[in-house]
Amino acid sequence: SASAGWDPATSGPGYASRRWVRAQSARGPTLHAAPAASKVSPPAMADPTKFAQFLASKKIDGRRILTASYKLEGLTPEDRLIRLKKRQGRKAESQDAATKETRKPRSGRPVTPRALAAAMTGGTISGPTKTRILKAVNHLLEQKKQEKVELKALF
Repeated sequence: SASAGWDPATSGPGYASRRWVRAQSARGPTLHAAPAASKVSPPAMADPTKFAQFLASKKIDGRRILTASYKLEGLTPEDRLIRLKKRQGRKAESQDAATKETRKPRSGRPVTPRALAAAMTGGTISGPTKTRILKAVNHLLEQKKQEKVELKALF
């Protein structure tokens, strides 16, 4: 006893939400797509900061700083082993002081896109983050066979 014009796929409860889901899936995946601001470029209206001017003069892309920082600061198995030996050395502190680990592991905290964006636009950045950015920039300058810079030249 259904009428001739009634279609359960296009009417009834839940039709609007089904239509919205179809519209979202037609646009493509949105959960894992990178936001447009992740390219780390300063706004067009703002005056360029000292850091942004330096990158422009040396022709360094912000994305290269991120990858260099991940390479330099990311934890490696060797770093994890150093941390393990330090922990074991603290436990056995009273037994043998000669087995203590003296090397320093990497921080395991590379520069984030958000921190780099803050540096480009003149936002607040902590001291350790500035140092990580400096390490990455100096690594890139070394690859370009240019002289390393100091922190005061960037910030």
